[in-house]
Amino acid sequence: MFLIISILWFIRNSKHILFWLYLWQLKEYHFGRFLAHVKTEKGQKLVLNPLQDFKILLAILFLLDSIVFVWVLFLVYFIESFVFFKAIVDKRDIKPKLTKKMVVLLSLSLLIIVLFPITSSIFSEDIIQFSLFLLAFDILTPFIVTAVVFLFQPLSVLIRNNTIRKAKKKIKTLKSITGRPIVIGITGSYGKTSTKEFLSTILSYKFNVLKTKEHQNSEIGISKCILNNLNKDHEIFVVEMGSYNKGGIKLLSNIVKPKIGIVAGVNEQHIALFGSLNNLLSAEGGRELADALPKDGLLVLNGDNKYCLDLYKKTDVEKKIYTLKKDKINSDIWADEITVKKDDVSFVALTKEKEMASFNIDVFGKQNIQNILAAILVARQLGMSFNEIIKATKNIKQEQSGILLKNGKHGVNIIDSSYSSNPDGVIADLEYLSIFPKKRVIIMPCLIELGEKSAEIHRKIGKKIGRTCDLAIITTREMFNEVKKGAVEAGMKEKNIVFCEKTEEILTRISIFCAKGDAVLLEGRVPGKVISKLLHV
Repeated sequence: MFLIISILWFIRNSKHILFWLYLWQLKEYHFGRFLAHVKTEKGQKLVLNPLQDFKILLAILFLLDSIVFVWVLFLVYFIESFVFFKAIVDKRDIKPKLTKKMVVLLSLSLLIIVLFPITSSIFSEDIIQFSLFLLAFDILTPFIVTAVVFLFQPLSVLIRNNTIRKAKKKIKTLKSITGRPIVIGITGSYGKTSTKEFLSTILSYKFNVLKTKEHQNSEIGISKCILNNLNKDHEIFVVEMGSYNKGGIKLLSNIVKPKIGIVAGVNEQHIALFGSLNNLLSAEGGRELADALPKDGLLVLNGDNKYCLDLYKKTDVEKKIYTLKKDKINSDIWADEITVKKDDVSFVALTKEKEMASFNIDVFGKQNIQNILAAILVARQLGMSFNEIIKATKNIKQEQSGILLKNGKHGVNIIDSSYSSNPDGVIADLEYLSIFPKKRVIIMPCLIELGEKSAEIHRKIGKKIGRTCDLAIITTREMFNEVKKGAVEAGMKEKNIVFCEKTEEILTRISIFCAKGDAVLLEGRVPGKVISKLLHV
């Protein structure tokens, strides 16, 4: 019995350790982001849920009838193990990406769950006491995994600092020998990834370009990109820069030494992590990037964003600005004759030097015109002609825009913007949704990490939903009432904005409500099962 219950316990805890390590990895091992998630209703359910409550009650059962306690626990672990294996067979198991750091953390965690039953059996007088030890570990699994992550941090910091030191040395050496690469740093609360992709594609028409890969926007990710991918032949290095604390962009700038900086757009998305708006504006807002540029450097800013405009007025570095409309400010480049269609966008780019060029690009949404304008402006500064840029934009792929249009079941249009979500992004995606002529639906969770601005922002999103959508399905509860208030104020029927977190219920609502030609916007972290089922033919 010792062996059987130990095996079942090991299987169960392997599953849960994998999940909690996955969650830490998803939050980039950042305590503030992890804590922000745990504070949500959905996050709290991970720690306190009916199954966990039942196991706590089992401890009380131990006091009443210890034999029954053992058999009930055995049954629970058997069921959990079966569910785990079924999830693996159905390919529904959640597991972290096996990076070097994750391998170490996973190894340490698995070592603990191997040694724990062995140690417990030594100190246990019988199977009853042994089972109680296992149950205690079971209940405390989230905290044990968290402890493993924190205990590894000192070593992680040493590895990180060593990697950064090597990366700084390599890029400094390359610049001293070849004079290359020209480094372009891109930061902001949103638009970073799309701007990086568009700019890299355009510049690759004329130059040998290296860009940071997906999720390589931290000090360790950027450093690894330098060490593993950057070489003497690269003329330009396009770097996406992300941070969740004041001083973060300064650190990244110290590594790569950017000559050109781009601030794609700034909002309050991560204000809860930064602690204050001033801290956010220092890092994501571009102040640190502006301060890091050399005397002959260039700062490129989104003139349609109030925080970027404020930085434009305050910084002394050479700067240029792009906007969707000329009349907002003395723009260096702006767009005219804008047309947003289902499958592409077209516009005329104009400069203050009275040059112009027409573009038709296979991306989705008006917001991506802003990101393309930033790329065009920088490409022009690096010597590319409008004719070259027009040809280069033909190589831009739809998936680079951060939003995809897919064919769903029964001819329903599925707009997949589940990569990430922020307040401006939600509004922009709803603008794109509005061009679809038939019924329009949004499925989205509430946004997190917005701090004291959360209620105000969600009500604003709700108003946009109310003016755009026929049905709204909100998958998390935290700010649902604020979204609902905003939607109802904008004229949406109360019954058409609903809270729903169960996959099958969401799918049922969509199947009943939607028909051929209707459009469903998937915004933010919509459950993967919902996405796959909507796309399944």
